[in-house]
Amino acid sequence: MQSIMIVLLGIVGMTFGWFVYSRFIATKIYRLDPDFVTPAHEFNDGVDYCPTNKFVLWGHHFTSVAGAAPIVGPAIAVYWGWVPAVLWVTIGTVFFAGVHDFGALWASARHKGKSIGALSEDVIGKRTRALFMIVIFLVLLMVNAVFGVVIANAFIGTPSAVVPAWSAILVALLIGQFLRRGFNLTLLSVLGVIALYASIYIGSVVPMELPDSMFGLTANANWIILLFIYASIASMLPVWVLLQPRDFINGMQLFVGLFLLYGAVLLSLPDISAPAFNTQMVEGAPSLMPLLFVTIACGAVSGFHGIVSSGTSSKQLDKETDARFVGYLGAIGEGSLALITIVAVSGVALAATPELWHQIYEKYGTAGAGTFIQGGAQMIHNGWGLPIGISTTLLATMVVLFAGTTMDSGVRLQRYIIQEWGEIYGIPVFRNGIVATLVAVTCCLLLAFGAGGAGGSGGLIIWPLFGSTNQILAGMTLLVLSVMLIKLGRPARYTLIPMVFVMITSCWAALIKLQEFWLAENWLLVTIDLIVLITSVLVILEAISVIAKFRSDNSVVSKS
Repeated sequence: MQSIMIVLLGIVGMTFGWFVYSRFIATKIYRLDPDFVTPAHEFNDGVDYCPTNKFVLWGHHFTSVAGAAPIVGPAIAVYWGWVPAVLWVTIGTVFFAGVHDFGALWASARHKGKSIGALSEDVIGKRTRALFMIVIFLVLLMVNAVFGVVIANAFIGTPSAVVPAWSAILVALLIGQFLRRGFNLTLLSVLGVIALYASIYIGSVVPMELPDSMFGLTANANWIILLFIYASIASMLPVWVLLQPRDFINGMQLFVGLFLLYGAVLLSLPDISAPAFNTQMVEGAPSLMPLLFVTIACGAVSGFHGIVSSGTSSKQLDKETDARFVGYLGAIGEGSLALITIVAVSGVALAATPELWHQIYEKYGTAGAGTFIQGGAQMIHNGWGLPIGISTTLLATMVVLFAGTTMDSGVRLQRYIIQEWGEIYGIPVFRNGIVATLVAVTCCLLLAFGAGGAGGSGGLIIWPLFGSTNQILAGMTLLVLSVMLIKLGRPARYTLIPMVFVMITSCWAALIKLQEFWLAENWLLVTIDLIVLITSVLVILEAISVIAKFRSDNSVVSKS
């Protein structure tokens, strides 16, 4: 029965966030204008800039920011107990993620669709832009390199997910063509979901695997290369061809998945095996403060979301008033997924007794996406009676598709960053979309295979930096929004307070990691961690200087 309390607490909080808090932010703080001409209309090129139905855009935005992170983060963070995880997901979604994602989308739309890094020049200054974009590029490099590994591992661990994962691409291509020709969106959504779930059944019956060795590479390495070839092509196609319909149909799949998971809670009323607060942690285990707040990023607040909001989503925004629906409701979708993940990895569906749960969560980091799939599949089986094999394939496919859409968008976003560098620094060749894409993918593959050897898992080497770096980026995004609001003469505390909290916890976590890397003599991670920490401090100092100068100038004007 405890699971019902978790679900109710989260739903009540997020309902308040959508109907009350987000409306207040939209009308009183960001002051959305229905008549504002968005970049999608101003620069409509049918490739990257394309006015899009808000429901379709929500699907793209949500599945791009979600990936596997709102599953993996909460599944790991329950190690400290389910209460801290539930509270951070609920509070973080309502007061942090929603404001952050919504704000980055609004700010980018107001600055001709520029990325949050590029527009920081207009808000704060050139030095901030250069520093900001270094952190953004590092985050994208980590995400793309690691998600390639995550998907490859999922294909190898769950071969039944291969057919539905690739079938989703074909379904999306067809939906994109039909939408372009004016077919009914609702009908296409229903048919697309039916086709996707039919492929899930086929996949559970006909699993597919690559040979253990092919072209002198392991199956894992070959999957990584195939995924980057696909992502390169997908990132250069017009958004309406694949990106929008694929992400939209995956968003519909999420609704079905959430319906099954939340419905399973109501039907089976599972108890919770995990402790409210874990008092049986092993000696030397990481402390809840501050690591909880960088372990659960997506599902509470995440810097990567700001890159998506200001990268792809802002270029497709039909009306400025759609920013609330796309940005804030996208954050609520993620929070809902994170919340049910906590239930799946905390309940009796995963471990029948507290003793068994402690065996699974013996150490920090031993759980993850696999734990969610195992617990969630059993929960669906207990609640709905669905065969465990199909339930497992369904959830594994959901994880793979989310990771795949994030990788699609991540490579496209990396291409945007490189093209922006070409504009800023006058490098004509970087402005070319094909060249920029090749540079982006080459960087990812160099990290994957250069640092990771023939297995292609090099991204995992710098992944320990992702949590703190990603959250520092979220703090920097909230800082840019705060300066922008101060310059507009609007209340900035709704972004400043979250910014201060996120910056303190993420820099604290980065310092803890720095000590670990130093003691381990991992000089690569020490160097990158120091670069990120110094960059964040310089951006904060630059912002304080700009705010002080702005207020001083205004004071002089008012006196005169």
